[in-house]
Amino acid sequence: MLSDMANRVDGQPMFKLLQEAQALERSGKSIIHFELGDPDFETPENIGNEAIKAIKNGHTHYAPSRGIHEFHLAIQKTTLKSRSFKPNLNQILVTPGGNPVIFLAIACSANLGDEVIIPDPGFPTYFSAINACGARAVSAKLYEKNNFELQADDVINLVTERTKLIIINSPSNPTGACMQPEQINLIAEYAIKNNIYLLSDEIYARLILGDEKFYSPGHIDECKENIIILNGFSKAFAMTGWRLGVAIGPEKIIEKMNLMLNTIVSCVPPFIQYAGIEALDGDQTAILNMRDKYQERRDIFVKGLNSIKGISCNMPRGAMYAFLSIKDTKLTSDEFAHKCLYDAGVALLPGTSFGIYGEGYARVTFANSVANIHEGIKRLQAIFGSK
Repeated sequence: MLSDMANRVDGQPMFKLLQEAQALERSGKSIIHFELGDPDFETPENIGNEAIKAIKNGHTHYAPSRGIHEFHLAIQKTTLKSRSFKPNLNQILVTPGGNPVIFLAIACSANLGDEVIIPDPGFPTYFSAINACGARAVSAKLYEKNNFELQADDVINLVTERTKLIIINSPSNPTGACMQPEQINLIAEYAIKNNIYLLSDEIYARLILGDEKFYSPGHIDECKENIIILNGFSKAFAMTGWRLGVAIGPEKIIEKMNLMLNTIVSCVPPFIQYAGIEALDGDQTAILNMRDKYQERRDIFVKGLNSIKGISCNMPRGAMYAFLSIKDTKLTSDEFAHKCLYDAGVALLPGTSFGIYGEGYARVTFANSVANIHEGIKRLQAIFGSK
């Protein structure tokens, strides 16, 4: 017999669809992959070399479960530069990727039956982790008319006495939307006033695709009372396989998150943390070049999507995703994704993978080459027609 918790875990739908697409590839079908937000760039050479150096220097043993001191200092420095405050060392927790921060923050803030408010459409791990912990996900609907930007009133109106945590995500997965700073401030100030934790998922902070600046609520209470920041190295540094993330938050919850983390995984390998130091402090040329290429790909992809019958797509301002309306195709999101995969050989995710308000939409990633983006658009035009 499985436990109730095991039966509540749902996982991430992008990996399920990837398995399905790969099975088709093994049967001989050509597939263009727009389903998984995994950069097609290699990890910058200077970062990899630092990990190799650390291994050769013997940094292959246990590390402190919170993270090594040198990495904490680098995180302090980059937080001061990017978010205008310097967290205490006891406010920092190093994790194996960003996903554990989501689970740990929920597990350490919400009891059975408590409520966690999340953006919908939103990242699938929010839903799965909330369910696994026995809490209840409360969806704050995102509207296409607002470019899918989360609005403070839509969050605050959902708060009850059982609300223990609010999650915001800017830039957003799956929509690529960036919240307005004033909306972030309103939510953060409300959370602090009402003693609710706020988890700011900032995994795409370095992937603002334009001239505007990234904005974090962390400076409001310097993450000492209610605000928790989630960040990681997977996306902006093309380090998805390295599994390196960071949480910054109030000492009392970071301490409990740390105890839970070291119960499960002990620590993040120290040589990976030395690579993280290089990612933060080393040459940023490759990082900036990747961001420029994402912007180029976004522009090509969105223009192409808007040339297909039945499809329309807003211009995402950040991250590596586009969230397209497929309502005029008269297909459900699942039907649309199935037709794209089996008829066009294009793997993308139905909007319903991201919540109940994702119906009528689909998500693609432009973490793929310009050539593949052109080919994917061509295949979709062949199935649905051109405008």
